[in-house]
This record gives sequence, C-alpha cells and structure tokens, in this order.
Amino acid sequence: MRLIIVGGVAAGASGAARTRRLDENAEIVIFERGDHVSFANCGLPYYIGGDITERNRLLVQTAEGLRQRFRIDVRTRTEVLAIDRKARQVRVRGPDGTERQEPYDKLLLAPGAEPVRPPIPGIDDRRILTLRNLADTDRIKARVDAGARRALVIGGGYIGLEMVEALRHRGLDVTVVEMADQVMPPLDAEMAELLLRELKANGVTVRLGSAAKAFTGSPAGITATLSDGSTVEADLVLVGVGVRPEVRLAKEAGLELGATGGIAVDDRMRTSDPDIYAAGDAVEVTDPVTGRAALVPLAGPANRQGRIAADNLCGRDSRYGGTLGTGIVKIFSLVAGMTGANEKTLRRAGRRCEKVYLHPGSHAGYYPGAAPMAMKLLFDPDDGRLLGAQVVGTRGVDKRIDVLATALRAGMTVYDLERLELCYAPPFGSAKDPVNMAGFIAANVLRGDHRLVQAETVARGSVPDALVLDVRTRQEYDNGHIHNAVLIPLDELRQRLDELPRDRPIHAYCKVGLRGYVAQRLLCQRGYDAYNMTGGFTTFEAVRAVLERGGA
Repeated sequence: MRLIIVGGVAAGASGAARTRRLDENAEIVIFERGDHVSFANCGLPYYIGGDITERNRLLVQTAEGLRQRFRIDVRTRTEVLAIDRKARQVRVRGPDGTERQEPYDKLLLAPGAEPVRPPIPGIDDRRILTLRNLADTDRIKARVDAGARRALVIGGGYIGLEMVEALRHRGLDVTVVEMADQVMPPLDAEMAELLLRELKANGVTVRLGSAAKAFTGSPAGITATLSDGSTVEADLVLVGVGVRPEVRLAKEAGLELGATGGIAVDDRMRTSDPDIYAAGDAVEVTDPVTGRAALVPLAGPANRQGRIAADNLCGRDSRYGGTLGTGIVKIFSLVAGMTGANEKTLRRAGRRCEKVYLHPGSHAGYYPGAAPMAMKLLFDPDDGRLLGAQVVGTRGVDKRIDVLATALRAGMTVYDLERLELCYAPPFGSAKDPVNMAGFIAANVLRGDHRLVQAETVARGSVPDALVLDVRTRQEYDNGHIHNAVLIPLDELRQRLDELPRDRPIHAYCKVGLRGYVAQRLLCQRGYDAYNMTGGFTTFEAVRAVLERGGA
C-alpha cells in the first residue's frame, strides 16, 4: 500500500505513525507545506509568553525523526495542489517550485484549519497577525521582543485568551475585543463571567459586544475602529476570531462536504471516496449529545481521528464515536474546563435540560490550599442522563472535568455520579468529591427532594409574588444581598416560621446553595411552598452581571 498523507501535524502525524506500527511494509509519504511536522500548536502562546523558554521543545517530532524511527517519507515545504481521484494521483509542488504527480493507493487528508481573517479594511497590515504555526509564533514574538507595548486581541476564545495572558506576562497593555456578550463562547455566559473578572483583575481591557470594523496603520502603530465608533491604539494586533476547515482540496476533488462546511466522513473516517480518508480540524464530526453535525478543532480528537483512520486503512474495524468538545483553558490564576453541550447549544437544539450549580472546594477545607470551584451540571430532566458540564476554579478543575467527560462518554446519569468511587485524601479531594456532590444535588432534584429555582428567575423577578428568603448570617447579608430579600438565618428558621407566608412561593438562598437546600427541605415539610436557588448568591451575582449587560 502506498499511503499519501496531506498535512503532518496532529492527525497526519498520528495517522502516519499508527499506520507504520500496523503495517511495516506500507510506503508512507507525508506532504506538509509548512517547515515543520508534529509541532505543539497548543504550546505556541506559552512560548510567546515565556513559560516555555526553548523553541525546540515545541517540536514534538521532526521530519528526520519520523524518517529514522518509522521509515516515513516526510516532505516539508511541499504543497498538494490537486487530487485526481480517477488516476489516484495528487499533484504537488516542491520547495523548488517544480510540480509533479504522485500516485497513491490510499489518501489521508489532514490539512487542518486556517485562522479566519475577516475582510476588514486595513487587515493586510503586517502588524496584524494570526497564530497557527511556528512561523506565526516567530513573527509575534519578534514584534514583542522588538518593544511592542500595546496589543489588541480580536476574539475572546481559546487562542485569544491564551494570547492575552501571554502578552500580559510580557508586560504589554492588552485590550481584547469580542463580538459576543461574553468571553470563552463554549462556556455559558454566567460561567464565563468568572473569567471576565479575572481578566479585568489582571489589567486587561475587555470590550464585549464589539467588533473591529477598520484598521488604519501609521509609523506609530495601528488604530482599530470598533463597531461602536470608538478606537483602540496598538503596536500589535492578533486576530483570533476562530478557524475554518481547510477543504479546498476535498471540494475541488468532488468529495462531499457536510452541513457545517467540513469534510464529510463516516465513523471510520472515510470520505465519500472509499480510498480517501480525512481526519482532524478539517472534518465534520457528530456531537454525541445533540446528534448534530459540528466542527470541533481540538488536538485530542484530531489525534484520535488520525489513529482511527490508520486502523481502517490497515484493515481494522475502528469507529469514531463523535466529539464531546472536552476542553480546558488557563487564564491567569483561573482554569475553565468544559465537556458536552452547554445550555445555549441545548436550547438551540430544542433539547430539554435541567441544571444545577455548586461551589465545592478543590479538596478538604481543613487541609491548607483548598480553593472554591464553580460547577454547572446539565442533565436530562426525565432520565438524569448527563448532557454537559462546566467547571471554573484555580485547582482541581481538570480532574473533575475528566471524570465528568468519562461519565458523559459512558452514557452515565446523575444517579451514577452519586455512586462513583473516587480517590480521597485531604490534599486531593473530599470524602464527598465535587463530582459526587453534583450527582447528589441533581439526583435530589429528579427525586423531588430538591425543589429548584434558577438565579435568572429570581434576578428577573419572574415570579412576582415570591418571597425571597436569605438564610445566611447578618454579616453576610449586610455585605450584599438580593433586593427585597427577607433575612432569617438558617439556625433561627424553625423559631421564626410564623414570619413567613403560607400562601406565596418562598425562594430561599444562601452563599452557595447548601443552607438554602436545608431551609427548603425544612419549609416544605412544614407545609410551605419553598424552593432553593441553585448555586446561591455566588451564582446569582454572576447571572445578574450578565443580565445587566443585556446578555442571555
């Protein structure tokens, strides 16, 4: 078998190495139009920011290394120009500019995705950059090393926010402009609010609900005119508004594209041509939660897809089960992780869901260093099946998201989360791990023990005759409370029941939800129409901030 692979980074390099392990006799050729194969895309911002000090550490594997270890013919600076499916050939252009035809028995397309450069007047200025590869990295780092002091980052997603942190670490004044009403769109807005606070606390100027409309260059720098008419001055502009799948080769070859614009593949990573496979950021995947088509440009799925394509190329029956979108990002001292669908996606898909919030510690509170996390769990209100989760905190976020992603992949329910046996010692967790706690809370909702009211319902006053009951201490109440809330601390509640109406709903709340739940249980068993505001005042403040900005 002669296998040609187009693209040699995540999916391409993974597919090549797996093919060699399965077939020692295959002739494997990688065509990579860039200078490097198998480099660490996700590490690029950390090299610019100085966390990674040696550039060569970004090279996971080299062309020479692949040749020596795997006998793979790697040809960098060589671009595949066209696919002739009938002749089973690709036309390539080498580093010297000459073109030739290369035959294949099987073809694996792994061209990745390219950064979006919106058609904005002035965007061709050489100081307006995107970040995709090492060449881009070198250009950005050179601008910073040369003394750039002001940076404008367009886009508040993964790459944008990682670059915000990197540039702040290098001492630049940074402004981030995001068209949406929140940063980090894969999160729901109230969870992203925590990241917004962290950005501002670290001196970042954030402009939400705004977009760049024009760039004007001068020797002194670049002036960006925003959609509200205001301007931002910068020495360096980074455009990080997203990526689009590179599908030109596939489209011109007549391969089927999906509804999202990515290359359509089946669960064996085969395209509409049985001799051509595709993997990585260029392909359309299925969201296992909603069943809808999606584009999910993440390194982990790309590597797995390359491996699965190789399995099938070599005659093994290997299937890809869709992409949950499990991801994590570090923004200064905060970490945000997510898996599965967010609430916005579920609502758009018409999928019913219930949600609970909690704010557990990263490990046992009596052991030094415990830090709070904000957790949001989304689940089916009928059978309790997990639909998605989001966690924001400083410690322990990755552990919980990984457990929840595993549970989600396994089709588990909130009842299963209650029963998970997770490792415990005071430096690492609690006897009731946050994942267990999320399961307890959600399962109690489904059993009818925990009657919920959501923070947005209270913030909007959607139940006008409801009495809002604060069961925290007087000091907590004085430090901030919901407008018109009645204060009765939990430990006084049994003695003061006669102060509460029996003919109105009661929306109880505390700091994070636990005391509010105890109050709700007490009141319901005494004949009151009581509910607990999930996530407590901590979640309420984030929701209120989003609503005050006009967010969802």
